[in-house]
Amino acid sequence: MSTEPEPTEKTEPGTRGTAPEPEGAEGEPGLSEDADGAGAGEGASAVSPDGEGAGEPGAAEGEDGDSAGGDPDGAAKGKLSEAEAELAAQRIERERIARRKAEKQGPVESGAKLSGKAADLLAAVRAVESGAKPVAAVFSEPEPPRRPAQEPVRPRPVSAEPAGAPGAVGAPGSVGATAPRTVEAVRRVLAEGGAPEALAPQVAAVLGDGADDELRADPWQLLRVTGVRPEQADGFARALLGADCAPDDERRGRAVTVWLLEQAALAGHTALEMPALTAALAQRGVPDAEAAVQSTIAEAEALVFQDALDPAAPEPAEDEEGAERPVRILVGLERYALAEESLADGLARLINSVPKEDGSAEDWERAAASARGSAAELIRAVAAGGLVLHTGGEASRAEPAALLAAARGLGLRAWAATHSPLGRDRFGALLEAALSSAPGGPWSDAEPSDRTTQADSPDSSGSPDSPDSGRTVVTVAGLLSGAEGPGRDADGAFDLDLLVVLDAPQLDVESAALLVESLPDGARLVLGGDPAVLWSAGPGRVFADLLAARICPQVASRRPDPGPLGELISGIGIGELNKVEAPGKEVVIVPVRDAGEAVHRTVQLVADSVPRAFGIPAEETQVITPGHGGAAGTRALNAALKERLNPGPGRFGGFDPGDRVAYSPVPGRTLPGHVVRADAEGLHLTCAGEPVVVPKERVEQSVRHGWAMTAHQAVGGRWPAVVAVLPGDAAQTLSRPWVYTAFGRADRHLSVVQGAEQALPRAVAEIPAKPRTTRLPTLLGAPAAT
Repeated sequence: MSTEPEPTEKTEPGTRGTAPEPEGAEGEPGLSEDADGAGAGEGASAVSPDGEGAGEPGAAEGEDGDSAGGDPDGAAKGKLSEAEAELAAQRIERERIARRKAEKQGPVESGAKLSGKAADLLAAVRAVESGAKPVAAVFSEPEPPRRPAQEPVRPRPVSAEPAGAPGAVGAPGSVGATAPRTVEAVRRVLAEGGAPEALAPQVAAVLGDGADDELRADPWQLLRVTGVRPEQADGFARALLGADCAPDDERRGRAVTVWLLEQAALAGHTALEMPALTAALAQRGVPDAEAAVQSTIAEAEALVFQDALDPAAPEPAEDEEGAERPVRILVGLERYALAEESLADGLARLINSVPKEDGSAEDWERAAASARGSAAELIRAVAAGGLVLHTGGEASRAEPAALLAAARGLGLRAWAATHSPLGRDRFGALLEAALSSAPGGPWSDAEPSDRTTQADSPDSSGSPDSPDSGRTVVTVAGLLSGAEGPGRDADGAFDLDLLVVLDAPQLDVESAALLVESLPDGARLVLGGDPAVLWSAGPGRVFADLLAARICPQVASRRPDPGPLGELISGIGIGELNKVEAPGKEVVIVPVRDAGEAVHRTVQLVADSVPRAFGIPAEETQVITPGHGGAAGTRALNAALKERLNPGPGRFGGFDPGDRVAYSPVPGRTLPGHVVRADAEGLHLTCAGEPVVVPKERVEQSVRHGWAMTAHQAVGGRWPAVVAVLPGDAAQTLSRPWVYTAFGRADRHLSVVQGAEQALPRAVAEIPAKPRTTRLPTLLGAPAAT
């Protein structure tokens, strides 16, 4: 490492700021001035699995938890927005999952519920038995040709509608199309109870018709609105109920229980152990915590589970007096419980089903023999099984690219999905290189028409998956919504044979369940990613749970990331912050005394030092900091960077044309982009080459300036240069996954504005990822994580 010399310009030290604000749902109309909700991530501490944390979500390293808030009569009513499409796809998929589960309950009539080859064989046998066809004619018919994938409809431009579109499943606190009469009635009740009337649209959307009566009957239902806290709901209840309001009210106990489970989900848990939940309830002033939980379960507002600590352990013998199998009692919300069960069922189906016979064993082996190292191992593993896990850093992505190219050469309909558009474009270029490799490689037999990746279109950085490009690299969100990808077959499954999901650590349990349930029987699934990065913004730790369960083949890449940056990141991954030799100044440490100096030096690096020393323009340098608030959070840094790089009056909600922005269409997803213009329709952005229109009522909740982002917002992307800002007041939020993720976003150069002093090496060495309580390991038959 090297230390940048002191600048000739005089440094103006500032005052040390306050601790970083929690990262979450900013701009939500709430009952307090700071409306930032809890963000999912490493620092979220609403409820800890050991029962110690019933406090507020802390300086959470998470995604913007922007709940939908906006006028239902907003712009682009007639257009299918990205958020609406994604939520509609999720709703349809959930209904299909529910039907499949219901079908499993009843008996199967003779041939009534067969499908696929089984149904064909049954029809053939009956045709022979009835004499309608001779045996030879029935069983020698050629297999019908494969139906080409349908091109999904992709409306452009995308209009950014609220995340809680009408009919959306599981969008608490979001605003749907509620009747104005209901909103007005709710507004009167809120005013009577002393709550902000601005909450009326959200309350009406959550509680539906008759929301005013329901709110009068149970004032604590106000807690179902994002951003409202128990003490605020208590004040509202006291104003409405008067002397009838008491801490031991059953309604209060149930509402606080559900609220705590929601906060736990924001922190990444899919369920809570009973002792942790009752302890959190006690801290919230619920006199009889166990009774509150039982009441919540009895009212079907939560589910209770009794999971064996070790599912593989034998049941105690009947003659063993007093012997009991060790179990843990978990309480969770239905949506996450169903998602985990559906995911476990789907994974078991993939593992136990026979992969489609696309390409002979000799063809697969020939493809593997033409590859090298762990790429060959990956191809062989995929040839033999329906589910494979692949781990490694950025350089290891060449191995899934080799797999996809080999699969395309064997005639498989192979697709890849990434977490972000930036990752999609990078992997698309990597796949193009694999497809166009010299003859003799595993993809040399691919037809030229198959080599349809990003660079084959006239504009290599153009729109994703345009109808004439046949592009086979998409985003997970686009695949689930139908805006990208191969489309779906008649049964509602993805029309593909092989799906490779990159950035698998970013899959939350609901997205993973939707992906797996959407795969057809006989399809192959590869989940790949770097297990050392920050986990998903949503609840669950799917990739980590699968790695720990060891229920399928795992291929660990032996391809290291190159250069001083690769050496630094590899050391951080094993808990060592090593000093690396960086003759080309690939890694630079910039010590600062306080947050004010950190902001000043960051602007200097982005605007002057990095462009001058490395030829990297400011637009290709990303600033990453632990949180949004504080004297060196994203807000302060973005304000300083805008003033230097794109000064302007901020005519539209603080934005001007040319501003870099971070746009969150739904919680847990961030799209980097730029402001194009603003008009009566809303704020016009371009994100990854796609035009996006954000209605004016959604701008405050879903758009931030993007010169500086948090590590959770930046995950899945890489930039030529990164400036990681570590102010002293953020020392408590640092962890090994955070440092690994932030430093690992740099491709050519990393500057570390270091004000955390010894907190940085201590975080790398001693602070791993915070544990998350999930049921997936138990459902997969693995011991529960502790």
